[in-house]
Amino acid sequence: MYFTLLITVFLTAVVLVVAAYAIAKLIGPRSYNKVKGEPFECGIPTRGSSWIPVSVGYYLFAILFLMFDVETVFLYPWAVVVKEFGVLAIVSIGFFLLVLVFGLAYAWRKGALEWK
Repeated sequence: MYFTLLITVFLTAVVLVVAAYAIAKLIGPRSYNKVKGEPFECGIPTRGSSWIPVSVGYYLFAILFLMFDVETVFLYPWAVVVKEFGVLAIVSIGFFLLVLVFGLAYAWRKGALEWK
């Protein structure tokens, strides 16, 4: 039963992707020129190479943002069912938040949240 459902979902996904691609190719604009192929940002042509080194601080900040964003995603379903599970739910989410607070304190102490 689940195998049939899995195959159905997979085939539906493939059909939808192929259909969207085909429709876009059929009704999409077909005017190509050199200017349209050039990279730009905000309508301003780029100067120099687009491959410039990016500070590791941006990546670190993004990882920290994702960590706390995922925390929020996990807190919502927990808040919905907390009454059903009682004290065990409170203890488990307390441990979860404690680990995240320690992670935040570590990142703060190492200076990961400061722009230099």
